[in-house]
Parts: sequence; structure tokens; C-alpha cells
Amino acid sequence: MKNAFFYTLTLIAAALLLVTLYLVFFYAPVEARMGIVQKIFYFHVPAAYSMYLGWAVCTFGSIAFLIKRKEKWDMLALSGAELALLFATVVMITGPLWGRKSWGAYWTWDPRLTSSLLLTLIIVSYVLLRNLASGEVEKKFAAALSILGACVLPIIHLSVQKWRGQHPTVIGAKGGGLAPEMKLAFILGMISFTVLFTVLLWRRYELEKSRRHLARLEESAAERGLLIEEEGG
Repeated sequence: MKNAFFYTLTLIAAALLLVTLYLVFFYAPVEARMGIVQKIFYFHVPAAYSMYLGWAVCTFGSIAFLIKRKEKWDMLALSGAELALLFATVVMITGPLWGRKSWGAYWTWDPRLTSSLLLTLIIVSYVLLRNLASGEVEKKFAAALSILGACVLPIIHLSVQKWRGQHPTVIGAKGGGLAPEMKLAFILGMISFTVLFTVLLWRRYELEKSRRHLARLEESAAERGLLIEEEGG
């Protein structure tokens, strides 16, 4: 039942992404000022939202791990962090490409860009720490780091409103709004990225669970081998 539901969800994600691609490139109109480059928006914003989701999952798992000390929460935190890194990479690639057309430069030290870069560096630090060390102390330190990184999320979200800068506010009262065709493509993009995130998180968590189970089996087999050698000697 679980596998059937997972594969069904995967097919739904694939279908939604295909429909989103069609709406973005064949249904939504080309923006008058930026032209075809504006279509990066339909992937940049959902990727940023997915990055938020990934780090929120990581933070939730880290807090639960610090309180309950159960391995499943650490696995959830690591899975969320790796997905946050994946989507943060998409954000940091698509953002400058969009900015080059909008501002005439790939990078400016805009409040939102700077805070997004800071969060990306924190995510990279967490993933490196968790993959290079597996001791209890390192897990606790990484969990604390994820909570620190969560403090950056509201800064990113409110940076345009509080400190202005060059980053546009496309969605909202001051963002100028979107044409109905653009809005449909954007909303479907957000939905498709959410379903895709759910599928990837599920698969990554199951992979991590299998990896750790295999590591325990190998460790147990090695201990039995040493025991047999000692008894034989």
C-alpha cells in the first residue's frame, strides 16, 4: 500500500510538472519588459519556497531530535537539509540569471540576496557536518546550527519590505500583480514543486533509513566475524 501510494504520488508530481511546463512556455504571455527571461520566475519562486520547506523540515527534525534523542528525527532533519540544499542551488543559479536581465548585473548585495546566500552557506555547513561526522556531539551541534539557520528565514521573507533593495516584490499589493494566465502558471508551479518536494523527501528519508540499517548489519557482521576469529584462535 505504501509503495503504491508513493508511485502514485510520483506520477502526480510528474504530470503536474509537465502541465506547468506547458503553461509556462505556451500559455503564459511573454513579459513586455524582460521578455522570455521573466519565465525564470515560475521556477525561481517555487524553488525558494521549497528551500523554505526543506529547512523547516530540518529544523523541526532537529528540535525533535534534541528533545527525544531518537534516530528517526535526525534522519528527517538530514533529509530536509539535503533537499533545502538542492533547491537553494536552483535559487542561487536562477536568481542571478534573472537579475542580469532585470538589474544589468548577476549579483548585487541586496538584502534578500545576501540573506539567501547566508542561509545557503548555513545549509552547506550543516550537510557537510552531518555527512563527515556521525558522532552524537556532531549531531547535536548540527541540530543547533539548523535552529540558528531557521532564524534567517523570516529575514529573507521580510527583507524586501523592511530594507527595500532591488529585489522585486512580484506577489502582493506593491508587486504590480500578475496577468491571469501568469497567475495560473505560477500557482500550478507552486503546487507541482510542493508535490515534488514531498516525493523527494519521502524517498530521501527511506534511503537514509535503509543506509543506516545496512550500516548496522555490516557492523554486526564484522563483530560476529571478530568473535568467531577469537573463538577459533
